[in-house]
Amino acid sequence: MVTPPPNPRAFHVDVARASASFQDVARQLNAHFLDKQEIIRLMLVSAIAGEHMVIIGPPGTAKSAMINMFARLLDARYFEYLLTRFTEPNELFGPVDIAAFREGRYVRRVEGMLPQAEIVFLDEIFKSNSAILNSLLHVINERRFSSGAQVLDVPLISLYAASNEVPNDDSLAAMFDRFLLRVLSDNLDSYHFHELMNKGIALEVEKMTGKRAAIPPMLSARELRALQAQFDRFMVFPEDFLAKYKGLVFQIRSEGISLSDRRAVKLLKLFAASAVFDGRTRVHDGDFFVLRHIWNNLDQVELLEEIVNPVVDGYYREHPDERRFIGPQASLEDLLAELTLIRELLTSTAELSDIQLFSQLKNLNEIKSALAAMPSDTAGRMIREVDQLLETVFASSKFGA
Repeated sequence: MVTPPPNPRAFHVDVARASASFQDVARQLNAHFLDKQEIIRLMLVSAIAGEHMVIIGPPGTAKSAMINMFARLLDARYFEYLLTRFTEPNELFGPVDIAAFREGRYVRRVEGMLPQAEIVFLDEIFKSNSAILNSLLHVINERRFSSGAQVLDVPLISLYAASNEVPNDDSLAAMFDRFLLRVLSDNLDSYHFHELMNKGIALEVEKMTGKRAAIPPMLSARELRALQAQFDRFMVFPEDFLAKYKGLVFQIRSEGISLSDRRAVKLLKLFAASAVFDGRTRVHDGDFFVLRHIWNNLDQVELLEEIVNPVVDGYYREHPDERRFIGPQASLEDLLAELTLIRELLTSTAELSDIQLFSQLKNLNEIKSALAAMPSDTAGRMIREVDQLLETVFASSKFGA
C-alpha cells in the first residue's frame, strides 16, 4: 500500500513544534554557558542535519561541558569517551565475543558501545591512533561498522568531538575533513567576567552540596529522525540564494581556503537545518552564518568572517523584522546580539522609514523589559546602553519637529 503524502498544513505544525523543542534546548544551554550562543545553535543545526561537528579551544572553555549537557537534554542513546594514543578499539566498539571466537567467528559485543549510539562525543579525538581513526571514518562516512564478516548499520545521528588544537598531521586530515563544522570555544572576555563568576560559584556549590537539579530531556532522537525523513521538503533553494552561495564559495576559494564540491553540497543541509531551527521551511541569507565555521586552520577564521559577515549583517539590516531572539526568555547573549544589530542600524547613515524606525524602537523597549528580568551587573549595564541609544535616537534629526 502506498502511503499518502503528509498534509502540508500538518507538516508545518510539525516544524513549528520541532522548532519549539530546539529553542527550548538552546535556551537551557544558553542559561548555563555564557557567550556560547552560536556554538549552541550549531550543535543543534548539526543534529538536525545529521552532520558532525568539532569544537576546538584551550582547556577550561566548556567544550566537554556543553556537549555533555546537550546530550542530557536529548532522549537518545549516548556514548562518550576520552581518547589517547593508547586507546584500544574494544574500548569504543566493544570487546571481542570470546564464545563466538572459540567457534571461529570474530565479532564484537557492541551493546552499550559506540556502534549502538545515536549521539557520540569523543574528547581529544585527534590523539587517537590509526586503528581507531580508520574504524571511525567508516562509521562517520557510511553509518556502518564492520565486526568481522558482519557489517552493522549504525544509528548515529551526529558525532561531536573536542580538541585543544587544530590537527596539523597529514594522517589526521581525513578525520578532520569529516567534520563539516569546526567551531572555536575560547575564554570569555572581561565583559562577561562577573557573570562567569556568578555562574561558576553556583555550579561549584551544586557539585559540593549534591543539589544538582535534574534536567529532563527536551528533544528525542525519534523527533530528529522523523524530521530528517521529511528533509527533502527543506532542501529546496531559491535561485537568488544559490547565486549568492556560488559567489561566496568562489570568494572563499579565492582566498586560499579549500572547500571541496562535496563539502559545498553538504553545507546546503546545514543552511536548511538552520531554517528549521528557527521554524522556517525555507532558507534566507542569514543562514550563511554557517560559513564562518568551515575553516581549515585558525588563520582562516578572520578571513571567513570578513567574507560572510557583510552578507549576514546586510540581510538583517534589510529585514529588521527577522528577530534573532525568542521573547522574554531570551538569553543574555541573544539580547546582546540583537542590541548590537539595532545599534548599527539606528546609527548608520542609511535612511529608515517611519515603520522601520518605530519597529526598532519597539524592539529596544522589549529588550529593556527582558533585561530588567535578569538581575545581573551585565544586564544592568546593557539597560543603560539601551537608554543611551534611545536618548540618541530621540535627539536625532529623525525626530525633528
